[in-house]
Amino acid sequence: MTSKPLINRRTFLKKSLQYVLGFIGSVGLPSVYAYQVEPYWIQTKHIDISLPRLPEAFRGFRICQFSDIHLGYHFGLENLSSLVEQIQTVHADVICFTGDLFDRETVDVSETARHFSQLNAPYGKIAVLGNHDNWGNREAVNRVLKTADFQVLHNTHVPLRKEGEVLFLAGVDDPWVGKPDITSALRGIPEESCTILLAHEPDFADEYSRYPIDLQLSGHSHGGQIQLPWVGPLYTPPHSSKYPDGLYTVQNRRLQVYTTRGIGMTRAPVRFNCRPELTVITLNP
Repeated sequence: MTSKPLINRRTFLKKSLQYVLGFIGSVGLPSVYAYQVEPYWIQTKHIDISLPRLPEAFRGFRICQFSDIHLGYHFGLENLSSLVEQIQTVHADVICFTGDLFDRETVDVSETARHFSQLNAPYGKIAVLGNHDNWGNREAVNRVLKTADFQVLHNTHVPLRKEGEVLFLAGVDDPWVGKPDITSALRGIPEESCTILLAHEPDFADEYSRYPIDLQLSGHSHGGQIQLPWVGPLYTPPHSSKYPDGLYTVQNRRLQVYTTRGIGMTRAPVRFNCRPELTVITLNP
C-alpha cells in the first residue's frame, strides 16, 4: 500500500485559503461582511515607537503611513477621495507612501494625481515604489507622485530638520523586483544619525539590519487579507511572511520593522478579521 504524499506548508495554506473563501461565499452574512464591509472599513491605527537615537527635537513627531492602494482592483477613485480626507484628519508631520499605487492597469493618472495633490504635511510627502509599481506601471506611478509633489526616494534619502537637529528618511526601490541599492540610499548619512527606511517588502529587514537603520516602514503583506484567531494570516505574498502585520524587532539587532496591513486588495477581493489600515506613528526617544 502506498502512502499519500505529505503536502508542504505553501500548498496547505493555499488549500486553506480556498476553503475559507468557499465558506465565506457559501453563507450570507459573513460573505457580505468580508466582500462589501471590511475591505472599505479603514482603521486609523495609532502606534508609539521608541527610537533610542531619535533627536529630542523630534519627540512626538507623527508619521502617517499608507500603502498598497491597488487602485483599480475593487478600490476606485471615489474610495481614494475618502482615503485622502481620512489622511488629512490625522494632521501628521510627514506623510509616507510605501508602494503599490495601481494594481494591474493604470487608472486615470490626472485624476489620481489630483487626489494625491490634496494631501499636505508640514515636513512633506515621501514615497517609494512597490512590486506592482514595477510591473508595467512604473512611469505612470512616478508621474502621479511627482505631479502631486511627493518626493520619490529611488535609493536615496532626505533630511528632516527641526530645531537644529536632523532625522533622516531613506528609501529603496522595490527590494523584490526593482533595482534596490541600500548603500546608495544611505550614502552621506552620518552613521550615528537616526534613520528611518521606507522599503516595500518587510522581510528584507533581515538584510537591512546590517546597516545603521533604526526603523523600517513596509507594506506589501496586506496583513494576509484573511486572518484567523490563533492562526494569523493564512497566506502572505513572497517576502512578507516573517513580518506580516505590526511592529517587530529583528532578532539580535536594533532595527525595528513596522508592517502596515495596507489599504487595498489584490488576488482575492476580500478581507476578513484584517481591516485595511491607515497608520499614524508617534516617535519618541
